[in-house]
Amino acid sequence: MSYDSLLYVALFLPLCLAAYRFAPEGWRRRVLLAAGYVFFWMLSGKLLIYLLGTTLLVHCVGIWLGWLKSEEKAAAAGVRGSERKAVKAAYQKQSRQVLMLGTAILLGILAWLKYYNFFAENMSGVLEAFHLPFTLEEKSLIMPVGISFYTLQAVGYMADVYWGKIKAETSLEKTALFLAFFPQIMEGPISRYTDVADTLFAEKPLELSNIQNGYIRILWGLFKKKIVADRLAVPVAMVFDHYTSYSGVVTAVAAVAYTVQLYMEFSGCMDIIIGSGELFGIRLPENFRQPFCAKNAAEFWRRWHITLGVWFKTYIFYPVSMSGIVKKWNQYGRKRLGRYVTMLGTSAMALLPVWLCNGLWHGARWSYIFYGLYYFTLILLGIAVQPARDRILTACRIREDSRVWRRIQITKTWVIIFVGELFFRADGFRAGLYMFRSIFEDFRIRQLWDGTLLGLGLQKSDIAAVIAGCIVAALAGMIKERGVNIRERLGESRLPVRWCAYYALILAVIIFAAYGDGYQKVDLIYAGF
Repeated sequence: MSYDSLLYVALFLPLCLAAYRFAPEGWRRRVLLAAGYVFFWMLSGKLLIYLLGTTLLVHCVGIWLGWLKSEEKAAAAGVRGSERKAVKAAYQKQSRQVLMLGTAILLGILAWLKYYNFFAENMSGVLEAFHLPFTLEEKSLIMPVGISFYTLQAVGYMADVYWGKIKAETSLEKTALFLAFFPQIMEGPISRYTDVADTLFAEKPLELSNIQNGYIRILWGLFKKKIVADRLAVPVAMVFDHYTSYSGVVTAVAAVAYTVQLYMEFSGCMDIIIGSGELFGIRLPENFRQPFCAKNAAEFWRRWHITLGVWFKTYIFYPVSMSGIVKKWNQYGRKRLGRYVTMLGTSAMALLPVWLCNGLWHGARWSYIFYGLYYFTLILLGIAVQPARDRILTACRIREDSRVWRRIQITKTWVIIFVGELFFRADGFRAGLYMFRSIFEDFRIRQLWDGTLLGLGLQKSDIAAVIAGCIVAALAGMIKERGVNIRERLGESRLPVRWCAYYALILAVIIFAAYGDGYQKVDLIYAGF
């Protein structure tokens, strides 16, 4: 059962709403928790035990950290001066060890399940190259669905308790619901405890406005997923799976098509997920904010998969930036190398682990690692050229907020995005290099109009549906970029206008969705991460 399935939208969600509606007061959280475990069991069966174990570990670590903080406060209250500092340091060391233990267990299991075979394959290749008589056998490992999402969420919770940003949750039921709220188990968003606690545990009664707005957002997500993303999956798979058979212009079209497919699917699923939470009055954090309006690579990642970026920024970038080695570098650099070189070195040290982890988070492939390092290089390069760029713009009297300059920047960012997604989707780094080279070595532009594109599995009607769907989504994005809340505006409009828009969305999904002959069920891309 996936978020875009009829089983989820038309059966599972209504049953959850009915159970929640008729549950006695005080039992609504338990209904949501039970729904989460049923949903997870339908996806991963007996691997539900992993989620239960993760929940118990995280809850116990949180309680342990909270107890240490209380003990530290009591012990430090009766002493002064250097003795007080020594007491605090001793308790902070214990807390840090507890946090490291919990984090090591969770990330260690994730690394074993997700990366062992990748490590074994590459290490065996190295050993073979040196003619050493060892090999590491690959193992048949099964990963619970969504493991990367709720593992990061769990680590973030423990770190926030350690830093004192939140108090340790004493209710195991609440900790369990935080990790197992069914809409976000498979694909996120990666919520921090402070993002969701207020509404997740409030047990609000169902409200008609929430149900209406929630289902509108779910329909909008289905529109993007079923009309655009699922259609584009056909030509994208055809080109990327047989890339040696196509010219550079077809490869370029496939890279653009995959980028659109990925956005429409992932953002569409986020609409379904956030809309599902809204049905119960629960606010989940947004994961996209018009990413194709970004003017550079750094801004793109502040708009794309926002919660993952926030997690890396909070739990990797900031701690590394404040680490001892970075402080020592700053002291050394300011004295001997100057402010500019010191700033670049600091940025590189803080950004490298972020983008290396970003690539690895997506999966155990060299193409994913390259993808992370690709953005690391571009963002660091942007920081490096910023002073010279600002001087050139000033000398040429070009305003940053001018419409022409903004469009140039956005176009440049599109090229960066399309190239990055080409390597991301390619079947390995070598395949990505081959496809990238073909764009420059074998670019037969006439294939854009000579019918070649019609041989990629889509009929003219399919292409028309994709184009129409992209135009509608682009217009909606442009309106949102201007600060207009479309759902609120529709809600304030006259009844005939409002319901015409709703029925148009419903009929579009029913009539133009990609199903029937020629279409197979398309697995959710990010569920595999």
